[in-house]
Amino acid sequence: MRLPIVLVAGGLSLLTGCQTFTQPEPAAPAITTAPVVVEPQVIAPVEPEPIQITDVWQRIRLGLTLPVPDQKLVNQYRNWYLKHPQHLARVSERAEPFMYLIVEEIEKRNLPIELALLPIVESAFDPFAYSHGAASGLWQFTAPMAKHFGLEMNWWYDGRRDVPAATVAALDMMEYLYQKTHNNWLYAIAAYNTGEGRVLNAVKRNEAKGLATDFWALDLPRETERYVPQLLALADVIANADDYGISLYPIPNEPQLKVVEVGSQIDLALAADMAGMKLNELHSLNPGFNQWATAPEGPHRLVVPLDHAELFETKLAASDQDQRLKWQRYKIKSGDSLGLIAKRFNTTPSALRAVNDIKNNRIIAGKHLLIPVSSKDPAKYLLSAEQRLQKRQSGGSGYKLSYKVKSGDSLWLIAKQHKVSVAKLAKWNGMAPKDPLSIGQKLVIWQQGDSKAVTRTVNYTVRSGDSLAKIATKFNVSVSQLVKWNSLSTKKYLQPGQKLTLYVDVTKSRV
Repeated sequence: MRLPIVLVAGGLSLLTGCQTFTQPEPAAPAITTAPVVVEPQVIAPVEPEPIQITDVWQRIRLGLTLPVPDQKLVNQYRNWYLKHPQHLARVSERAEPFMYLIVEEIEKRNLPIELALLPIVESAFDPFAYSHGAASGLWQFTAPMAKHFGLEMNWWYDGRRDVPAATVAALDMMEYLYQKTHNNWLYAIAAYNTGEGRVLNAVKRNEAKGLATDFWALDLPRETERYVPQLLALADVIANADDYGISLYPIPNEPQLKVVEVGSQIDLALAADMAGMKLNELHSLNPGFNQWATAPEGPHRLVVPLDHAELFETKLAASDQDQRLKWQRYKIKSGDSLGLIAKRFNTTPSALRAVNDIKNNRIIAGKHLLIPVSSKDPAKYLLSAEQRLQKRQSGGSGYKLSYKVKSGDSLWLIAKQHKVSVAKLAKWNGMAPKDPLSIGQKLVIWQQGDSKAVTRTVNYTVRSGDSLAKIATKFNVSVSQLVKWNSLSTKKYLQPGQKLTLYVDVTKSRV
């Protein structure tokens, strides 16, 4: 290409589009009249600076792909989140330990990043959440679905609350549902809530009537019809958090946790000491463990903060596996059974059989058993199932009654007898309304009454000549209360030696 030449002071200027090149003054004073040909300079395109993603929420925003339609329920849920900014502030802080791990697993599978927000909808990112439908954990698995997707559940361990394990299972389930629902993500998300059968049947019904079959046209259970809009509204709020004035707890876009293979059962208090952590801090990262130690038969892994992992692994390597639990030598007494001994020492018959190489439940008085026991007072393990239940049972108002489940009892029957709702009774006892009861199980029932009353539980043995009226008068309670507290029939006589439970205001009792 020939370029025009312009005379300038001190030399020649070559015009090349947007840039000017100045030719230095020649040594000879003569100016050539021949045209000068100069090859144009090739300018390489400037690569844009890569976006530095420092926060997981930013990473989620950039990955959101599901359209957010202008639907009534989507708008309602968006407005709810905007009117309750403290909810997302609190939940996003709760998500901080686990969200990076979840996003990594989702992106590894090339799934919609919106799925990372499902634990907010399902459980408000509380791994100990337990729903009215008997679903548990961040991802709210029911027991049948948990088992189907490979999660273990026993007295020691509940995989539904093990965040890494449950995340893998939940995403396995999502992939399964996506394939089953004809590769439609709104169908799949709805099916996660209500099952693929209901979704596909709703599609077939609309097809048969010649109606539209998009998610918004389907006739689904009320909860499911709100489930998908809630997720999409949440995604929109997260995507536009700055514009909406929503504050999210910052989560660094880098690994924060490491899953460490321990290799054997270990006391959680000892593991916390090894990792240089507080017991509750370690247990909160490992909410799948129900008791004071990891499960005897596994999984033998613990989640620890990345900055504690090296110390933990070093101390684990230096420890003997048989030193990771505290042991007690117990002499079997006449009348003992593995079940009674296990209950006394807060363990299970299967654990005792494994430790003592017992093939069945037969034990012999005078022989000894090795029993694993907690290294600290069981009350110190605040996130164990027993301590969580005690905290929940203490959370009512009024005065507390203790109730021991008998044959034929149900939550509905007990609630009716005590004039409380099944939902409240279940909540006070860390249960779902449809959970089964076991004979001997201890429940608490909160009753309203005089706040100044000093109520005590009295275990009374019926004597010869006693009647309901006589006992009621003695303790200043009513006959109907005695009947209700003890599930009695007014048509049957009391028997000497019969045990009764009374809840007595000692400031009014005549005893």
